[in-house]
Amino acid sequence: MRVQHMTIKGEMKVKELIDEMGRAGVLGAGRVYKATRLLSEMFQDNKMNIFLSMAGPLVAGGMRRIISDLLREGRIQALITSGANLTHDLLEAFGGGHYHNLQPGEAKVGHIKDIYTKTEDFEVFEERISKILESITSTRQVFSIREFIHEIGKHIQDENSIIKNATDNNIPIYAPGIIDSMIGLQLWMFTQENQLCLDAVADMHHLSDLVFESERIGAIILGGGVPKHYTLASTILRGGVDAAIQIIMDRSEAGSLSGAPLEEARTWAKAQTDSKLVTVIGDATILFPLILAGAL
Repeated sequence: MRVQHMTIKGEMKVKELIDEMGRAGVLGAGRVYKATRLLSEMFQDNKMNIFLSMAGPLVAGGMRRIISDLLREGRIQALITSGANLTHDLLEAFGGGHYHNLQPGEAKVGHIKDIYTKTEDFEVFEERISKILESITSTRQVFSIREFIHEIGKHIQDENSIIKNATDNNIPIYAPGIIDSMIGLQLWMFTQENQLCLDAVADMHHLSDLVFESERIGAIILGGGVPKHYTLASTILRGGVDAAIQIIMDRSEAGSLSGAPLEEARTWAKAQTDSKLVTVIGDATILFPLILAGAL
């Protein structure tokens, strides 16, 4: 089949643009088209539970409401994320923000590439999360990480909060690396004078039950790291996921899990031998909104 050359017109719909990419059918354009088609199929499969894996500064990068909408609309059945994304979700839930064009002389700031944060927002975060920890541990001191995040969600009022929407819709959030974040630092400080224990193993029981209750499992993997591996490895005892798309910028040459093509997961029984898999190389803050809009 010959590569067909794309035609771009004014006022094209997203789906029309992606269809043009499909006409070319190769390289990044072809992968975006294939990922869009596969994501649409996953959403339409009523017997497929979809796990969303999220690493990198996606909340700080403007994708918070996208993830919240997916939770609110019931399009995903589990979220696996880094502690950092939960931290940045809470930062906004407590009235803080993420900024661009903020100069270091204007305020005390930290930055992630061209995203800026204000020190004063993190001071509010520290104060608010400490009060929540006091409330949560007033009658109980041992939680799984999932239960702990769920309890935090009960104290959040922001309707766009990822944690609140997960709690309100009873969708589990798993964050195996939560200690490696500002939440983790606050947990350590809190336990200097208070009793609190997070049971990471308990989450494996809960996640395994969800895996084996699922007739089919699909995965949306945004970025690599611990969330990507935790998502795929959770399905190993059933032979892996049935379908997955991943959007990554990590390279495969060094053999890292983050940069591994999804086809490699088949060799570890983290993806079924007949699974549908698409890897798209690029920035998730560009590509996932495009692919999601096309799929919807």
